[in-house]
Amino acid sequence: MKLTIDEKAASWYIDELHLKQGDYLRFYVRYGGHGTVLAGFSLGVSKDAPEEIGNSVTIKGIHFFIEERDLWYFDGHNLHIQFNENYLEPEFMYKKP
Repeated sequence: MKLTIDEKAASWYIDELHLKQGDYLRFYVRYGGHGTVLAGFSLGVSKDAPEEIGNSVTIKGIHFFIEERDLWYFDGHNLHIQFNENYLEPEFMYKKP
């Protein structure tokens, strides 16, 4: 499982959540919502310090990550977060390698 995030999406999170260099932003599995990988589950976002990072990427000094315990959700998919120009917000794209 690989996590990527484009620069526009990273900038959106930084601006909207008032993130500062060295902060962590966690993508986590939650029950409910509209997910495309596994019915009944979706991804949430929180400004949490990591416990056991399963995958991460650092952009503009911000550490975007997924905990090891949440990797099951991706079922072999990579997660690419890109900025959607139509909705002016990030969107999650799940792709098999």
